[in-house]
Amino acid sequence: MNDYMIFMHDDVLEPAIANDGARWGQYMASLRASGQFDGGSAMGPGVLIRKGAENHAASTALTGYLRVRAEDIDAAKKLIAGNPNYEAGGTVEIRALPRT
Repeated sequence: MNDYMIFMHDDVLEPAIANDGARWGQYMASLRASGQFDGGSAMGPGVLIRKGAENHAASTALTGYLRVRAEDIDAAKKLIAGNPNYEAGGTVEIRALPRT
């Protein structure tokens, strides 16, 4: 199994779907039941820090993340079905976490 991060972006077309707590509850229950879910959270404001430079507010484009395990990226894509952000027309980004 490989590790992946799934990022939800703040560009949904249907906010009522993306913000539906019941939908999120069902989706999260299905991820937990899959045995492939390793955590996640909504994301709030943050800061960008760079040595020798002024700090700046972090982008608000990312609204949440999930960590999952899957055989490959195609299998990770299947875990998106039912994700309220995705179902609301929003962008969902999947990134592999390379093993070191």
